[in-house]
Amino acid sequence: MTDAERPAGSGTPAADAPPVSALHPSASSVSRIAVPLSRPALRQMLALVRLLHRLTQQSAYRALVYPLVPVSARFDPGHDAVMMGYDFHVTADGPHLIEVNTNAGGFLPASAAACPGLGAFPDNLPGRTRERLLASFAAEFAAFSRSQTTRPRRILIVDEDPPSQFLHAEMRGFASLLADWGVTTALADPAEVAADEQGVFWRGEPVDLIYNRHCDFYLETAAMAGLRAAYLAGKVCLTPNPHTYGLLADKRRLALWSDPQTLAGLQLPAAARELCQQLIPSSQLLADMPREQAWEERKKLVFKPVTHYGSKGVLLGTGMSRRRFEALPAEETLVQQLVPPALTESTEFGPMKTDLRLYAYRDRLLGITARLYRGQVTNMRTPGGGFAAVQLV
Repeated sequence: MTDAERPAGSGTPAADAPPVSALHPSASSVSRIAVPLSRPALRQMLALVRLLHRLTQQSAYRALVYPLVPVSARFDPGHDAVMMGYDFHVTADGPHLIEVNTNAGGFLPASAAACPGLGAFPDNLPGRTRERLLASFAAEFAAFSRSQTTRPRRILIVDEDPPSQFLHAEMRGFASLLADWGVTTALADPAEVAADEQGVFWRGEPVDLIYNRHCDFYLETAAMAGLRAAYLAGKVCLTPNPHTYGLLADKRRLALWSDPQTLAGLQLPAAARELCQQLIPSSQLLADMPREQAWEERKKLVFKPVTHYGSKGVLLGTGMSRRRFEALPAEETLVQQLVPPALTESTEFGPMKTDLRLYAYRDRLLGITARLYRGQVTNMRTPGGGFAAVQLV
């Protein structure tokens, strides 16, 4: 994209931001391997994404979820969440939803993998993708401001110690993209932000929208207390936020979506219930199943800590010791039917485990990427692995 093609804007990134040309993703996070995906599988994945979004708008579903989440997640801010991520394993019998994320990273390296040779983010974004991405931020702020405006004056991208994050370059890229849109944008640790029920301020200036990359999803830590106060007072557009996390991305929701009785109680059409049963692996809290049964069936199961993120603490039952199993906290462990990842063949690196991630805003697709890896769980450091382009077949 040339300078003449850029949207006009007066926004500026943080004063210490590097030039856009410096915002290349880590070489270890991008794979040169293309991953095939059938169009019917993609249609199924999109159908489930849209169904789950519709479910979050249903009053009966919210009534079911609200008693299960903290106060911060029961507050409806009136808007949704940018950069949702839906992770799938695709097997011979079709795709299976493994996890949902409200602050899914990787859009930058995914773009680099899909559009090699187009430079750094945001230059490597096709025009249509750029428009959809910015439209999601505009829609969020329009909903927050009750349609008074679609463009905030100042955006803050918040994470714990941003320079130490593996995807720090991606956050810098988003800052550049949003600055090109005409919005002053900066990165900050919560400790650097002045926030309370009166609002959020960065270096003495009010902040209208926070693109939240922090992993305290329910705003429960002391570091996020000020932002929590501003959010609950309706003084800042926080996206993603606890409300959407509680409805969609808390791992415990998988137990609801895979339970036939729960689905029947939500009065979903038969086709919608069938889609959930087909694409969502059976999931339940360890506390809700006989412990000895879980041990006996462990080789067909995966055990996930509900409060962790990014595959942290995930254990495959195939290699788990009895001692480790007994130490699992029953109320904090999701037990999910094991769906092994597909393998993508590579002449240079051999077979690579593969999962697919759909990036979405509400019910709209923003992009799709594959993640290639070896080992027990997804990682971005396997030689030849990382975010990879998807080839529809």
